[in-house]
Order: sequence, then C-alpha cells, then structure tokens
Amino acid sequence: MATLELIGFGSTGWGALLLLATLMTLAVTASALAIGAVLGAIISAAKLSGRTSLVALGNVYTTVFRGVPELLIIYLIYFGGSSAVTSIGKAMGYEGFLGLPSFLAGALAVGIISGAYQAEVFRGAYLAISKGELEAASAIGMHRGLRFRRIVIPQVLRFAIPGLGNVWQLSLKDSALISVTGLAELMRTSQVAAGSTRQYFLFFIVGGALYLILTSLSDRVFNGAERRANRSMPTAAMGKA
Repeated sequence: MATLELIGFGSTGWGALLLLATLMTLAVTASALAIGAVLGAIISAAKLSGRTSLVALGNVYTTVFRGVPELLIIYLIYFGGSSAVTSIGKAMGYEGFLGLPSFLAGALAVGIISGAYQAEVFRGAYLAISKGELEAASAIGMHRGLRFRRIVIPQVLRFAIPGLGNVWQLSLKDSALISVTGLAELMRTSQVAAGSTRQYFLFFIVGGALYLILTSLSDRVFNGAERRANRSMPTAAMGKA
C-alpha cells in the first residue's frame, strides 16, 4: 500500500509527474521527428541530385551525425546554442547569460540526429520506386510536379514507413539523454523521484516500464500504418491524372 501511495496520484505520490513527464517525452520525440523529416528530405534530395558537391555535403551530414555520440551533439546544441544566444544578447546591449530553452535544444539536437537517419530512409524509399511507374507517368503526359505529387511522394512514404518506425524508436530512446539539460521528461523525472524518495529500484523500474509501453504502442501504430499503406497502394494515381 505504501508503494502504491508513493507512485500514485495522492499528495505524496509521483504518478501525476511521471504522467506529465511521459507526455513531455512524446512531445520532444514528435518535435524531433518533424525536424528530422525536414532535414532528412533535404539531405536525401541532395544525395539523389547527382551533383558532386551536394552528394558530398549529404554524405558528410549523414556520416557525422550518425557517427558522433548523441550525448555530445546534445551538449553542443545546448551549451553552444546558449553561448551563441548570450553573444547575440550582449551585442544588443543585454548583460547576463541567456540559456537556450531545454525543450528547444533537446528537440533540435535529437531532430538533427534523426535527420541523418531519415535521409537514408527517404533515399532508400525513393530508389525502391519502380522506374516503370515513373516512365509510364511521363508517357501519359504527367508533368514533373504532378508526377512528384501523385507517384513519388505516396510511394516514398509507403516504402519509408518501416524505416521511420525504427527512427521514431531511436529518437524516443535518445530523448532520455535530454535529461542532462534539466528538462523534466521521463528519465529526468524518474531520477528526481528516485533521489527524493531513495526508492531507486522502484522508480527506475517504473520509468523503464513506461518507456516499454511507449515503444510497444509505437510499434502497433507504425505496423498498422504499414498495413494500411500496403492495402492502398497508389497504383490508381495515374488513372486520376
């Protein structure tokens, strides 16, 4: 009973804070995935462009941000970003330290890492599109923009769903590293609860269970999206042109 009261939603319980921290973890991860999707699309386009300089730039991005430890990138974005903001503030006449918001720094750092992986997911998905579909679209008079909207985007998204599911899981686990910035996400709140109550095993187990629940539910969502995409292959897209 004492353990349930400790974790519960009573006056001495940590349940509400852990729930809010779980929602914060989801918000950071979703924001990071959105940032990564934009960066990944740009980098994959660069790598598929065939232009030597753009391909080299894309290769540097994916190599660096997939090879450097995630925690180091978070430190660079958080502390480096805070230093840059402080310098800008001083140039505008403001005295004192200006810190980059923890949520923004965390989402940006994880998003940059996610973008490196999403770039490869999108590139592989594009290469998986049947060349015959693109040639048939051109043959019936589809201009480049319409072909991209009706054929390329739906097919890329369809082929990318499994890879994006893996990137989401990676970003979800990377969000635990943002605790070093002081953001009250799931890992940080579990640490604070464990330190405040001296119930280390209990709260770290609860935190791990909540992460497991999130990853399990995420698997179901992405598996469902993949099944739906495979049932509704956009083969009729050309007929709608």
